[in-house]
Amino acid sequence: MIATKSFRYATSKGIATITLDRPDTLNSLTFEVYAELRDTFRALEHERDVHAIIITGQGRGFCSGGSLHDIIGPLLSMKGPELLAFTRMTGELIGAIRTVRKPVIAAMNGIAAGAGAVIALASDFRVMSDQSKIAFLFVKVGLAGADMGAAWLLPQIVGRGRATEILMFGEPIVAADALSMGLVHRVIPTDRVLSESQALAEKLCTGPRFALGMTKEMLNREPSMSLEEALEAEAQAQQICMGTHDFREAYEAFIAKRPPRFEGR
Repeated sequence: MIATKSFRYATSKGIATITLDRPDTLNSLTFEVYAELRDTFRALEHERDVHAIIITGQGRGFCSGGSLHDIIGPLLSMKGPELLAFTRMTGELIGAIRTVRKPVIAAMNGIAAGAGAVIALASDFRVMSDQSKIAFLFVKVGLAGADMGAAWLLPQIVGRGRATEILMFGEPIVAADALSMGLVHRVIPTDRVLSESQALAEKLCTGPRFALGMTKEMLNREPSMSLEEALEAEAQAQQICMGTHDFREAYEAFIAKRPPRFEGR
């Protein structure tokens, strides 16, 4: 059982919901929140009763990034090794979101800025409030736009040209524009963001969970492969999936003209 201190965590119907809970700062991140988020996503890989994950924010914001007082200020007095330890930890959080073999949904109820934007970007699905914005604003504070894996993730979603513009200017992107460029999957009224995300998670939970995990792994691995390597990797992945209970169940359900009952094995 996962217990958290720096944000809220709850499970229901196979869905784990992480709620960032610093609404007075639009759910800004502290060193403690970063580390606990990383550890929680790592632990979720081993939670057998959790099949999908939602991350959202309390109040008006999804996540406004690193706290000005709790992170930005202290960083100014740190030396190189300490700074590198911190930046590596932030990257480890994104790595944990990408490598957990369960779908992650960012329920973007409000502004997603800086690290908050990358957390949403690393999620498998992004459901965004029509009143919200997303901003990769690192250059606005004198940092590289390439932070926490943004320069690897973003071009895969919106293309290199668009990613260059977004990361070099750091301007906020309104919901309608984020949808048109494929940066988010759905844009809906704010009061429906969480319920829509829960409905999406429930649909994913009824799917072939082992195959969904394999799909996510392939999406992570294949960008660095040649076509020949990707074809071989997919051949091996499908061979593994063909040996699962869920593959046989899909066939038997089709023959019996009934909905399949997937078990994730």
